[in-house]
Amino acid sequence: MEEPATRQSEMSLSDGASDDDMPLTLPTDGSHSGSIRKGCDPFAQTQRSKLQHRRARINQQINKEMRMRAGAENLFRATSNNKVKETVALELSFVNSNLQLLKEELEELNSNMEVYQTDSEAVNVPMIPLGLKETKEVDFTVSVQDFICEHYGEDSSLYDKEIKELMELRQAMRTPSRNQAGLELLMEYYNQMYYLDQRFFPLHRNLGVHFHWYDSLTGVPSCQRTLAFEKGSVLFNIGALYTQIGARQDRSATAGIDKAIDAFQRAAGAFNYLKENFSNAPSLDMSSPSLCMLVRLMVAQVQECVFERVTLTTQDTHFTSQLRLAQEAARVSDVYLLVQQTMTQPLMKDYVPFSWASMVQVKSEHFRALSHYYAAVALCDHTLSAEEEEGDEEAEKAFLQFYVNVPAEPTLIHVLQDPEKRRKLGKAHLRRAVIRHEEAMRVHSLCKILRKMDILQDVLSLTHKRSLDKYSELDREDDFDETAEAPEIQSQTHQKPDITPPNFSTVQVTDIFQRLGPLSVFCARARWGPVRVICLQRGEGGLGLTLRGDSPVLVAGVVPGGCAAEAGLREGDYIVAVDGEDCKWAKHGEVVHMLKSCSDRGVELSVITLHSHDTQVDRRTIMLSNSSDKENTRQRLLGAAKGQSSASLLNWNRKKKREGSGLTKRLGSTFSLSFGSLRDTEAMY
Repeated sequence: MEEPATRQSEMSLSDGASDDDMPLTLPTDGSHSGSIRKGCDPFAQTQRSKLQHRRARINQQINKEMRMRAGAENLFRATSNNKVKETVALELSFVNSNLQLLKEELEELNSNMEVYQTDSEAVNVPMIPLGLKETKEVDFTVSVQDFICEHYGEDSSLYDKEIKELMELRQAMRTPSRNQAGLELLMEYYNQMYYLDQRFFPLHRNLGVHFHWYDSLTGVPSCQRTLAFEKGSVLFNIGALYTQIGARQDRSATAGIDKAIDAFQRAAGAFNYLKENFSNAPSLDMSSPSLCMLVRLMVAQVQECVFERVTLTTQDTHFTSQLRLAQEAARVSDVYLLVQQTMTQPLMKDYVPFSWASMVQVKSEHFRALSHYYAAVALCDHTLSAEEEEGDEEAEKAFLQFYVNVPAEPTLIHVLQDPEKRRKLGKAHLRRAVIRHEEAMRVHSLCKILRKMDILQDVLSLTHKRSLDKYSELDREDDFDETAEAPEIQSQTHQKPDITPPNFSTVQVTDIFQRLGPLSVFCARARWGPVRVICLQRGEGGLGLTLRGDSPVLVAGVVPGGCAAEAGLREGDYIVAVDGEDCKWAKHGEVVHMLKSCSDRGVELSVITLHSHDTQVDRRTIMLSNSSDKENTRQRLLGAAKGQSSASLLNWNRKKKREGSGLTKRLGSTFSLSFGSLRDTEAMY
């Protein structure tokens, strides 16, 4: 079995203003061997923890008001008394008013971007992070204990330690630290849910555990009993945590920019993976339109970081360098315009916070203004050297590909060689830059939340003043010609953003309930008879049985009339204990050694017979679409060495999905089980 990684959370030494989270070390006894990854101290008074506490409180109030509204609506429909109807209608208006106020308060919290930004003094446009989904506590104790007793036929009290470890892991997962340790904690719980699903969630019934999660943006509660909902919500939080890590990076240096790019690309990958592999989401934040919007938003923020890095690394004022900056800025504007269009779709228009939509529009206008500013700098501040007077081929080629539509007159070659024409074209670009800057500032002024962000105000004011100063520098008293309209700049980037899918294999986990036995046999989908105790006495011809495989060892054959056959041992039985010693995980050689070491009094075998496997029951078609293959392949990697099945968790409501070739796997008898993962050695004893 793979042991979990032993990376310890790093203690943050920053003060509360920097909003770094302090890991909480939970008390454990000396024999506890569970996860060493812990969540943050819920009582730590950091800005981020205060924000999450307020979010949790508002989520609970929204939940309460929605229950009251549902009850009032039911009463309104049920009663025929007009006076009662009037009273209920009045009460409904109060509840709806309270709900609206709570949602506005939650939107303001969700728009509180400054909490997640870096505390660096560098002036950068703030990024848009995503708050974590809140969840209620879940008590697995009774449900898991009942299932262990009923399905596995074991004393559930022997697994109290494992149940406690599972609940501690989930509790820690609710408050991950905003660093790599927090990501590993979420991934550990996500990976652990694969084993949890295999152990306790049969396909024909659910465990009876309710998972409550709140919408990340609206606080509307959702409750499901499927583990897929839990998995999807954790995966969403992995993406949200990446957005917070990306937003907090110091982007005044290339190292911080590279970290921000990596974080936003991984956030996009998490949201995209969720969109492609999970369906029928019960909450709007995990619906396909919402996830599509989030992926595009993350890609836009990556593109913005790429522009910032190009700006930092471009120290010269060469013509082609400034053109490249202009095209990079135009590319950022284009991708934010695409995000803006996604946010205005019917389903998203009333869902996305107004501050988000405003910020995206501000950035689209701001970077379009920057593209025109750098175009003007390229035209007006760059002069051809004496050696280049006959024509700089590289500059000409770059300039000819610079515009979306090349103007007929004057030709770009003439413009490039005539200083006065370059000045006029540069002035036209600056005019458009100033107009775009002013539009960005206008949109910014309309949003109360954005007006509170001083750093954004500083960025917009500085760039606007810079463009105005440049325009004044180019303007002349005798310039009576009307300023021409600058052509549209062709957007281009030298680094296209990647959508990096989550790599769950980086966090190795051990099945918490591995003492129940190998998943190839001892899982929720399998059915076996009660444990039978067989007493064997070695005869002249030996025990009269043939063994095959590991963990658990299979009785591959029984000699007719032999000791094993007379004692009641059957072909296809699995040996789970020898003389009372558990051997579910025992290797072939270990069981053979135990049998050969038996005394004259004989040996006592505890065996079970596998009757069926629920993968053939009603869900014979294992989801084989391209998207589900990704999830199943990854889950198989977690337990391939142990011959574990890999039932998919791709649908919230576990609907059957018949796609592809409709491959089925019949496991009607013991002998149809695959022995590909078992040892080839087979010997008679």
